[in-house]
Amino acid sequence: MTPRATYRLQLHKDFTFADATAIVPYLDKLGISHAYLSPVTTATKGSTHGYDVVDPTAINLELGGEAGFRSFVAALRDHGMGVVIDIVPNHMGVAGGENAWWNDVLARGKASDHADVFDIDWRTPVVLPVLGDPLPKALADGAIAVEGNEIVAYGEHRFPLRPEDHGIDAVEGDELVALLDRQHYRLAWWRTADDELNWRRFFTVNELAGVRVGNEAVFERTHELYFRLWREGLIDGVRIDHVDGLTDPVGYCRRLRARFEAMPRPDGVPAIIWIEKILGAGEPLATDWGVDGTSGYDFMEEVAGLLHDPAGEEPLATAWAALSGRSATFEPEELQARQDELAWQFEGQLRGCVRAFVKLADSDPHNVLTEAMLRRATERLLWVFPVYRTYGLGDSAPASDAAIRAKARERVDALIPPGEEFVVDAVLAWLAGEGPGDRDLAAEAVRRFQQLSAPVAAKGVEDTAFYRYGRLLSRNDVGFDATVFARGIDGFHEAMAARARDWPSALLATATHDHKRGEDVRARLAVLSEVPDLWQSHVARWNELAAAALEGVDPADAYMLYQTLYGAWPEGLATDDAAGLSAFAERVNAWQEKALREGKLRSSWEAPQEEYEARCKTLTETLLDPARSAAFLADLAELHDATEAAARANTLAQMTLRLTVPGVPDTYQGTEMPDLSLVDPDNRRPVDYAARERALADGGSPKLALLAELLALRRAHPAVFAEGDYRPLAVSGERAGHVLAFVRTAGDERLLVAVGLRLATMTEAGWWGDTALDVEGEATSIAALFGDRTVAARIL
Repeated sequence: MTPRATYRLQLHKDFTFADATAIVPYLDKLGISHAYLSPVTTATKGSTHGYDVVDPTAINLELGGEAGFRSFVAALRDHGMGVVIDIVPNHMGVAGGENAWWNDVLARGKASDHADVFDIDWRTPVVLPVLGDPLPKALADGAIAVEGNEIVAYGEHRFPLRPEDHGIDAVEGDELVALLDRQHYRLAWWRTADDELNWRRFFTVNELAGVRVGNEAVFERTHELYFRLWREGLIDGVRIDHVDGLTDPVGYCRRLRARFEAMPRPDGVPAIIWIEKILGAGEPLATDWGVDGTSGYDFMEEVAGLLHDPAGEEPLATAWAALSGRSATFEPEELQARQDELAWQFEGQLRGCVRAFVKLADSDPHNVLTEAMLRRATERLLWVFPVYRTYGLGDSAPASDAAIRAKARERVDALIPPGEEFVVDAVLAWLAGEGPGDRDLAAEAVRRFQQLSAPVAAKGVEDTAFYRYGRLLSRNDVGFDATVFARGIDGFHEAMAARARDWPSALLATATHDHKRGEDVRARLAVLSEVPDLWQSHVARWNELAAAALEGVDPADAYMLYQTLYGAWPEGLATDDAAGLSAFAERVNAWQEKALREGKLRSSWEAPQEEYEARCKTLTETLLDPARSAAFLADLAELHDATEAAARANTLAQMTLRLTVPGVPDTYQGTEMPDLSLVDPDNRRPVDYAARERALADGGSPKLALLAELLALRRAHPAVFAEGDYRPLAVSGERAGHVLAFVRTAGDERLLVAVGLRLATMTEAGWWGDTALDVEGEATSIAALFGDRTVAARIL
């Protein structure tokens, strides 16, 4: 069945298929058509997310196994509902000795039946960066031993011996060194991973090994379960995790579509296929991949930009630069972060990429390019590449890649060493499927570049620069373009008309398991773009009130903390509730620890600066202590109260657009009520479904009530939402710039939608004045249309 509205569930051992089954009646009552599940395949024991798959051929027993899954699906079907599952083709979990395929590769090397599954450079043994010290010291400390047919490190990590070495008793000294040298793997110090790893990992995670799903046999082996579930009518589609990590995303998606189509279901409804893809600025998703669209980060960015007032950009940027001493604009932060990440965490992959280009260049008898030249060209392109990746295969490239290469050439120009423009042009030509040399070598070099440009972009931008740049944190989230502060109404209309034309079944998300701030945190922070002077006056007072606690804390970190305290302030939290404030401080401290370590300016995961982190934690705990900071808390509450109506209007506008523009709206677990979460694991906390069922029954939550109302409208009028066009409506009057309105039409049905935007100044009755919509020549008063709300959606 075709999805009408999805509800994302994060499954783990504490929220299983049985728990999901228990809330099916609630989801049905809410108006959801499909459960949208995190990965259901067997993952590392205790996994809280499921993306560390250790066996893609079986459903996770911790979740209830296949029997539990079948019971869950039966409950969904009893309510006329469907299910879409998340699949992970790019990588597998390889830590903890739980992956039988990986263990077999370690034991048998290239002779393993699973050697072709993983993306390993077999010129050297598999590097395993698990040691706390360099190998000689680990040996000298007695940290490595042989037990049974395994090598054991620190009494914790266990690795299989080659079959030829089975039966060897405990050895030490030179015999142990010789035994280690005979294995198909090499135990290494953990700090060498970034420089010496000889297998592709997921981003910088040593516990996740890249899978060669482009190999047809590997594709079939790793997807057998999904195809069986489809044939048996147990799933209605899939969401593909990190599609840009694959060698050939286009070919993969087309193959997946073809395999589903080769197994038609009795109802004739095709499988839904969504892809997790981050679209760069201005990057369109090609319409010939055989997919139904992305998993929604692009919509999250489009609607978030709409909530921001462009007038706030300059004052907030100026304030940030003055306070932090850092750049007012995002571009220098992005460049530095990409340079840092490439140098610090991707040296091994960069060397492999350059080596591949050197071999390619040397296959041309007229080659004049040196290894050093190719390294300089490659790294500089990676510093500025405008999207995650291109999609050429070394012998050709799609036409859409041309604009990306042109943009990359433009951005890299100022960084090219004098006289080496021709080297950059040579690399770009190879990415285009042109240039001299062996085609197989070209395919390998292009593959390595593409599978490096994606993680450099992800780690450099989202996981580094977004934690360094604090102009306004609501513009720093997964898939966001932080160089754009606000988006206009006309641009939003154009994007939605394109969705109606090209992607009517794409997913629409405003909250995910990966977001850095909850949808309502972003909605609240966006209000600050309308009142930058008011915000700065409060910040100035806070700096005075907290002067003693601020000692030793970087002003930039304090400024981002202030934004977080304001944006994530829990609903109903009183300024004298010591227990509630303490619980909030614990959540904020977890966010800040991650923020500091991801930013890598004053701390890091590799070398935590605990003294500095402790000062930041003390600041948070002081600010949120009613006994020590009553004046600060009162002032924060004053700002919160003054802006809450505008923040609530943003929340309702964001939700209304998600539920009414072309596409399939997704509700991330629990966000049917205010979502004031922070980055994971905060955004994956348990959801109180009993409270939500009560609120749904009594209308106690305006957000939940609106969601239920709009989902009921979608259920009653499915055609206009699934097939309707998108036509902007003209708005006239003194507040015309504060209204976005459109009509969608399918057959004889018409849907009218209007939302109020940027309403921080709406304080008095009659504020809308003469503002009106033009609906087919008839003026409709906005004040009358909205009533006591700031949004409206109705069937005409």
